[in-house]
Amino acid sequence: MAAGGFCKLPNGSVVVALTLPSPGPSAGARVRVLVHSVNRARALTRLRNLGLRSVYLRGNAEPPTPDEVTAVLHHPDGLIWRTAPTRDTQELWHPIRALLRRAAA
Repeated sequence: MAAGGFCKLPNGSVVVALTLPSPGPSAGARVRVLVHSVNRARALTRLRNLGLRSVYLRGNAEPPTPDEVTAVLHHPDGLIWRTAPTRDTQELWHPIRALLRRAAA
């Protein structure tokens, strides 16, 4: 099950953040995925349409931080990812196409 959460923006849209197991051969790695959409259901549908079929959001345990909201709002696709942040590493955000290409390789 994915850990994650959401926040509702003043214009009524939502940003959904999920921490998922990394697709592909990297065992144990996790990625943080952010989706900007009209509502939570559509955000999860966008991920499922990309091949992440078992994505569910239960609760609001890990909502997106203000920095994450800013990052996804400034991306033209509204769908970005990076490896789950740790204390000592901070990675830039990537478009979702990069994750799907990496998983296919």
